[in-house]
Amino acid sequence: MLMGLLLLSLVLVTACSQPAANSEEPAAEPVEMTADELSAFNGKDGQPAYIAVDGVIYDVTEVSFWKNGDHNGFEAGQDLTEEIKSASPHGVSKLKGIPVVGTLVN
Repeated sequence: MLMGLLLLSLVLVTACSQPAANSEEPAAEPVEMTADELSAFNGKDGQPAYIAVDGVIYDVTEVSFWKNGDHNGFEAGQDLTEEIKSASPHGVSKLKGIPVVGTLVN
């Protein structure tokens, strides 16, 4: 009897700890942002850190190398196309897998 109660408790705890199949949040719609709007996302004072490269805006907030919106002298909140392509030793290769927020517009 005790073994049955323990097994039932384990099943209930496991089932309750699993997320519901439909509990996932829908993916955010890509946004269009001007350079001026992008500048607000500099990773400072609790703001997310976004960078733009080739017109694509990336969210580097959770990338450890972009802590507080700074990485090797580069600052988030800007179009870093030229800097990434010419001064970064990695070029655009490190952008693979970083979440895309949207596109940079004039």
